[in-house]
Amino acid sequence: MRVGIGYDVHRLSEGRSLMLGGVRFEHPLGLAGHSDADVLLHAIMDAVLGAAALGDIGHHFPPGDPAYKDCSSLELLGRVRSLVEAQGWRIANVDSTVIAEEPKLAPRVAEMRAAIGNACGLPVERVSVKATTNEGLGFVGRDEGIAALAVALLDSVNAGQR
Repeated sequence: MRVGIGYDVHRLSEGRSLMLGGVRFEHPLGLAGHSDADVLLHAIMDAVLGAAALGDIGHHFPPGDPAYKDCSSLELLGRVRSLVEAQGWRIANVDSTVIAEEPKLAPRVAEMRAAIGNACGLPVERVSVKATTNEGLGFVGRDEGIAALAVALLDSVNAGQR
């Protein structure tokens, strides 16, 4: 088994859709970035890649590459899953936290868990999405951005052979 941790942050910006955990939120601001800037999925991808010692999402999906402009992070998470599976690993579970003042995520957490589980090949009971605020402190507290943390556990497809 291997464990990886991921962290990501994106600035809030006008003229962008707000995607979190593969779910579009109605919000006046979205997250700035080359892809759809889904900060939660980016943290999860980095956790999965880190557990497999495969680098980070910037290595696999360079931010300057036009192929990834406005790309769905759910699609990228599916590609990350394929990368780790090609190395003999499978995602066992994901635990994540979104740090944001707004929007309130609780009403949509079930949708987010389902989208993440589908992309990772996991039943929803192996996907955790939590939300917290920064209590008005720092860039998150001033509603300038959103951050996310994630931990992923991988196990060997051929358990006992590694």
